[in-house]
Amino acid sequence: MTITSELPVAPDEPLVEPRKSRKNNPEKTRENILQEAIVEFVQQGLSGARVDAIAERIHTSKRMIYYYFGSKEQLYVEVLEKLYGDIRSTENRLHLAELAPVEAIRRLVEFTFDHHDRNVDFVRIVCIENIHNAEFVKRSDAIKAMNNTILDSLNEILRRGAEEGVFRAGLDPLDVHLLISSFCFYRVSNRHTFSEIFQIDLPDETVKQRHRAMICESVLRYLQA
Repeated sequence: MTITSELPVAPDEPLVEPRKSRKNNPEKTRENILQEAIVEFVQQGLSGARVDAIAERIHTSKRMIYYYFGSKEQLYVEVLEKLYGDIRSTENRLHLAELAPVEAIRRLVEFTFDHHDRNVDFVRIVCIENIHNAEFVKRSDAIKAMNNTILDSLNEILRRGAEEGVFRAGLDPLDVHLLISSFCFYRVSNRHTFSEIFQIDLPDETVKQRHRAMICESVLRYLQA
């Protein structure tokens, strides 16, 4: 797939820092741009997304977006960083280290299930990035660093569980993370095809709660086998 970059400005038209005023709030401006960029990338993909369309949504100029992000591709990288950062930072607030190992795993699985179910845009952006063979994830050291935190957390939970005799020894935290992510991600990424083929309403609350409980028990059985 060929990705066409949008030039930020013409060669003879240098970028100019936006005029500062009392109302100027760079962090809020960046956040607004990122939020609308998520919508555009989810709906159009990376190749089809237009910076003009993002600018129109927040009533700003394309020049302003390029001032903050440099290019469409860099904006997309920062969207990835934001979405991965959101899930990792929320995980850090679960206080898993304060819970007994079994309860910590249960809370992590339930959180992952709920986060994916409520944040379909995250799932879609990850699918888009996989279409691009993780080309833009490779450009971000921040994404790799922030995702190591979940492995560190899982490793500690598994260690405590093995010491207490509730989990078997020798479990790889990356394998466990993959198992949890697979269960929770698939039912969102494939919900339309899966629902149609098997005539099941995956968004139905009763179905959702049944699957949530099933995934928790499946992961715990794997750890305790």
